[in-house]
Amino acid sequence: MKNFALIGAAGYIAPRHLRAIKETSNNLIAALDKFDSVGVMDSYFPKADFFVEFERFDRHIEKIKRNGTHLDYVSICTPNYLHDAHIRMALRSGSDAICEKPLVLNPWNVDALSEIEKESGQKINTILQLRLHPSIIALKQKVERENKKGKYDIDLTYITSRGNWYDVSWKGDASKSGGIATNIGIHFYDMLSWIFGDVQENVVHLRDKDKSAGYLEFEKARVRWFLSIDENSLPQNIKEIGQRTYRSILIDNEEIEFSAGFTDLHTVSYQGILKGEGFGLKDAKKSVDIVHQIRNNEIIQKGGKHPFCS
Repeated sequence: MKNFALIGAAGYIAPRHLRAIKETSNNLIAALDKFDSVGVMDSYFPKADFFVEFERFDRHIEKIKRNGTHLDYVSICTPNYLHDAHIRMALRSGSDAICEKPLVLNPWNVDALSEIEKESGQKINTILQLRLHPSIIALKQKVERENKKGKYDIDLTYITSRGNWYDVSWKGDASKSGGIATNIGIHFYDMLSWIFGDVQENVVHLRDKDKSAGYLEFEKARVRWFLSIDENSLPQNIKEIGQRTYRSILIDNEEIEFSAGFTDLHTVSYQGILKGEGFGLKDAKKSVDIVHQIRNNEIIQKGGKHPFCS
């Protein structure tokens, strides 16, 4: 049984980490969040110590370490801009880190963490659950098997409606979240680069606070992508059935179905990490590069636009 701490226990994604720790038969000994709406912990680890101040949490971790309790992992579910600071804290405490996406906001943050990882001898793991999705694994195997001479043509569409709260929260602040391409798109960019190779072109057609679109060309694919948190972006047939999320990957006019199981892969991720097979800095770097370019590239109106981009 391994000992875990969790930073960001009140967040949206935290229950998936709590469940993963529980389902892999491990123990949560401490948790931190500046907000105290963490009753969900009762369903998993009611005896875990909880803190609302980082300093007291840090002191507690140091105290139990001095008293002979080894903290094996620190799971990090905090706002994106705090990830690298909390990863450093985990490594300094002698623990491995498990960090939610995006691992960091900028490519140079990855380089800095690589140095700290080497110095500490600890491991930084990130959650890239699409690489573990059966449909995505099958797609990768299909692409490798076909060894197509030309490039695949792909339309990626992801619309996940969000209310007014989103703008008020840290997620609506691009300096903290990286914007929607980073906050909700990075898993898709990781998946595309994992399957179709290195990026050869990165064009941005639209970059608003609630939607973004562009064109990515990989070694084996041409991708038109569209991301939105605006419910008005939803196709009419999806609105009519009251659905608030629309997810589609169309490859050479063939739909890839991966809706089921999309949110249930954290336990599988933890199982890999505990076996020493987690995704690390090198795995995360390509997608961090992609979203950094999307945030900073000039917006271009010409070129192959996604059909939803008008």
